[in-house]
Amino acid sequence: MDLRTAEREVQRHSAELKKELRLGDLVLTQILFITGAFWFGTAGKLGSSHIMFWIPAVLLFYIPSGIVVVHLNQEMPLEGGIYQWVKLRFGNAAGFLAAWNILASSVLSISMMASQLTENVALAFGSSGAWIAESKWVLVACAALLTGGLMLVGVRGLALGRWIHNAGGLTLVIIVGAMALFAVPRWFRGEVAVAPVEFSIPALSLLNLNLLGKMSFGAFFGFDGAAIFSGECRDPHVARTMRRSIWLAAPVITLIYILGTSCVLVFTRPDAIDLISPTTQALTRGAQHLGIAALVAPVAAGLLIFHIVGYSSLSFNAMIRLPMVAGWDHLLPDWLSRLHPRYKTPVGPIVFIGVVAFVFTILGNLGVGGQEAFQMLGNGSFICYALTYLVMFAIPLVARGEKPAWGVRLAAASGFTMTLLYAVLSIFPIIDVKDAASFTLKVSGVVIGINVGGALYFWRAHKRR
Repeated sequence: MDLRTAEREVQRHSAELKKELRLGDLVLTQILFITGAFWFGTAGKLGSSHIMFWIPAVLLFYIPSGIVVVHLNQEMPLEGGIYQWVKLRFGNAAGFLAAWNILASSVLSISMMASQLTENVALAFGSSGAWIAESKWVLVACAALLTGGLMLVGVRGLALGRWIHNAGGLTLVIIVGAMALFAVPRWFRGEVAVAPVEFSIPALSLLNLNLLGKMSFGAFFGFDGAAIFSGECRDPHVARTMRRSIWLAAPVITLIYILGTSCVLVFTRPDAIDLISPTTQALTRGAQHLGIAALVAPVAAGLLIFHIVGYSSLSFNAMIRLPMVAGWDHLLPDWLSRLHPRYKTPVGPIVFIGVVAFVFTILGNLGVGGQEAFQMLGNGSFICYALTYLVMFAIPLVARGEKPAWGVRLAAASGFTMTLLYAVLSIFPIIDVKDAASFTLKVSGVVIGINVGGALYFWRAHKRR
């Protein structure tokens, strides 16, 4: 009865929200939220055997995560997604920390997007723009423009935001199609930097395990992202619509990752891949072979910029809803749950999170190079989300009241194992950095600090209640 009462309370609050999302929007949301073009670079570091990592990543994490998300969303199709699932199964404290980690992950992710944005602005100017990639002043300007724009779109809501998200997802498909257009003819002629695909089992090493974890959880997490907007779907059968969007998006995302990585290797050896923007690097080199680099490079960088903006908008719109739903449970100040009188969007979280994301962008880039800052922010962001996924996968396994089928339990166990592998190994860098020990301490310190801060805040809030 307590569970049903809590669900009805969430549905009562959700009735105020505007219903903007259709099935097509949710499919493109899945593609945009899950697929990161920079993972082509991470996978490319493995060379020709990358497909032997993508396959187990799909089988051991991607499909299992889809099964678990469908199962939980079927039971609890509520605004707030994973926050509600954890709260209703493990209690307010676990739910709050889940939302807290997703919030922190999204803030760090947007800070990471500022680095990608700066890198692609530099690539748009060709060789004359090389200085831009390491200019802290340009980074600050890009971060200010990005966060300011996200705040404005956030206030307007999904009536505008969904079009930006859809365009960001379609842009990614166009980018990979353009890469294939340049790469496939050279692939068939054998004019490649290294063999794009090779079915050989790689050596067992700490680096390869690290990369497998990244290509499992890191590249494929995010099926829960669209579920955060469950209270804003037009179809009253929310669980059915979410389930369809997941299984429609899954094969497209898998193809994008394998094809994109292969195209990168056609033009670039693993040790020379740009981890921040491997797609722009591949498109530029493909165009150089045809003598049209001066035309293609700015267009490629522009498309990537559009994709970055789309992803950042989606991530921002998702995370501003978490303080809103936590406010419904009186775990955060009431002003974080107040909606704009016309657009029905949470203005308080929009302003607060926008400012915090901008500050984290500046702090994350102090004293380090662009590639190192990008990886440090990315690792911290994804570890925070991984901690939430560990709890999500634990629901079908140990939560009271859960009686899932054995297939769901096996999927949860597999997903939990791969997520744990990622979380443990991601405190170590996969590129040469100034100080590997310092890198590990920074990433660990950020994650521990975030969770200690969240626990202390919840304790104080619970005490006040």
